[in-house]
Parts: sequence; C-alpha cells; structure tokens
Amino acid sequence: MTTIKTNGIDTYIATFPKETQVLLEQIRTTIRNAAPEAEEVISYQMPAYKLNGILFYFAGYKNHIGFYPTSTGIEAFKKELSVYKGAKGSVQFPIDKPLPIELITEIVKFRVKENLEKAINKSKKNI
Repeated sequence: MTTIKTNGIDTYIATFPKETQVLLEQIRTTIRNAAPEAEEVISYQMPAYKLNGILFYFAGYKNHIGFYPTSTGIEAFKKELSVYKGAKGSVQFPIDKPLPIELITEIVKFRVKENLEKAINKSKKNI
C-alpha cells in the first residue's frame, strides 16, 4: 500500500463543491473527535486514518460520501447501516441527507478498539 503525503486532506477536500466540502469536513471532524490519536494520511488517493494499521478511509463523490471502515466495521453495524447503499467494506451516505454523526462515531471507536486489540494480540504472540 502506497501512502502519498504530497496531497493533504485539506487539498483533497478543497477539490469538491462547497456543499460536499461541508460534509467531508463534518466526517473529518467526527473522526478526529472519536479517534484523536489516529494519523491522517492520503492513501489510494483518499483521506485515510491509521492507528496500528489502516482504520478506515472516506471519499467524496457526486452524489454521496463514501465511508470505508473495512468489512469488520460494516459487519458490526450491519443493522444500522442497512438503510444505506453499501458493499462488504463500504457505505454510501447520500449528499442530500445529514450525515449519521453518532453512527460514524460508534464505527470509528469500534475500529480503533479492534486495531488496538489486534496490536496487543500480535505483541503477545511475539513474546
């Protein structure tokens, strides 16, 4: 996986129409509040957050905001996410509706906990 540091998240967000920029900043702020220790990077040409590995990505599109919390993040919140379009590791939040901030916060915290537990288990195996 290649991480590109030349294009920051601010630059990424600035390429979208104003209405989309507002939503992208909202999701970014939500993520920062729920996972302040996570590192912001650009990976696969979209904003991503790392903490003991990739936690999730998000991206802007013409009609939706894509949120990619991996398949485990989607599976853990399958019921809550069922009202949105999505796939195994992604969900689409429509541009014309408010973002589900509380749900995004829960998913972010779940992924942080999951990655921290993986790191702890990995370090125990190395002892």
